[in-house]
Amino acid sequence: MPWLFIAPITILHLVVVVGPSLAGTYYSLTDWSGIGKADFIGLDNFRELFFNDRNFLLALRHNIQWLAFFLTVPFIMALGVASLLAQVRVGSMTIRTAFFIPYVLPSVVVAAIWRMLLDPRMGFGAALQDLGINGLAYPYLGDKNTALPAIAFVDNWHWWGFLMILFLTAMQSIPTDLYDAAKIDGANRWQEFLHVTLPGIRPTIFFMLMMTAIWSFLVFDYVWILTHGGPAGSSEMLATYLYKQAFQRFEAGYGAAIGLTMSFIAGIMATIFVFFRRRGWDV
Repeated sequence: MPWLFIAPITILHLVVVVGPSLAGTYYSLTDWSGIGKADFIGLDNFRELFFNDRNFLLALRHNIQWLAFFLTVPFIMALGVASLLAQVRVGSMTIRTAFFIPYVLPSVVVAAIWRMLLDPRMGFGAALQDLGINGLAYPYLGDKNTALPAIAFVDNWHWWGFLMILFLTAMQSIPTDLYDAAKIDGANRWQEFLHVTLPGIRPTIFFMLMMTAIWSFLVFDYVWILTHGGPAGSSEMLATYLYKQAFQRFEAGYGAAIGLTMSFIAGIMATIFVFFRRRGWDV
């Protein structure tokens, strides 16, 4: 009887998840345009990826840089603001809502707005230049040295508020008795944060570190909308490179190999999380 109840969702999972996963694994071992017959070529796609394709290695490096940024800057911002906002009693809901709104906005809308704001002719830099403040009317998305940091800034603008809300919720679940005991022992605000707040929200921090690490290797929307991976590949990511290979150059087999590599990296991130849990870490 239990199998009868879970049969519908199990069948749906097999059709929607397991089936495409097995198909993607197979096509990653083939030379396939996406249409017609696929020719089996073994590991040639992966050999090309890791030993001959400089564009793939460049995209992988950009994803690692993206990972390093999003595991540090938004977490520091979110922890800092959440610890301050936890002390606010009047108007706290309004402040939380203001910080959370960017996260619920569609990425297409956010990217379109920031593309106009970063435009050197009609963005905020041009407006400041009209006021006599020079030096900020710069094509941030058109310069290969600033394109990737500019996209990361836009993505972080919508992302860190979500992290802050999660951390704030976790902080508010910490028993106040722990803070009272720390005050009695003479702890200052920084010591309370270090020895009470951080241990209290450690599971939330570790979980979001893992999810952010996985999402950092799947980022697509903001990069594609703002620069399409340009200029000159300076903001190319694995996801945008996969899209170009599969749907613009009709190298679907090669694109499947890139996708399988991304899935493998995400699996490594999840395995690290499971490893710490089995070692007894409260994560």
